[in-house]
Amino acid sequence: MSRLYGDPIEVWTRDGVPIQFVWHDRLYAVRRVVDHWVVAREWWKTSDDDPGERRFWRVEASPGRKLGTYELRFDTAGSGWLLVRAWER
Repeated sequence: MSRLYGDPIEVWTRDGVPIQFVWHDRLYAVRRVVDHWVVAREWWKTSDDDPGERRFWRVEASPGRKLGTYELRFDTAGSGWLLVRAWER
C-alpha cells in the first residue's frame, strides 16, 4: 500500500537521473530506477521556453538497510523536486 505526500525534497542527480535524496532529514540512496516517465501539459508552461513538463521517477531507495519504493517528481518550470508517493516496507 502506498501513501501520497507531495513533500519538497532535495535531490542529487547524475546525468539527470536521481541518485540520492533527502526526505524528513534522512539521506536516501537510490538503488534502482524502476520507471521513468514525462507528462507535458500546455497550461503548466510559465514561458515560451518552458516545456511545461513534470518528470517522474519511481525508484527503490534506502536510508540504510530498509528498502522502499518512492515516486519522485521534477517540475521543469520551478526546478523543484517533490516526493509524491512512498511504498515503504
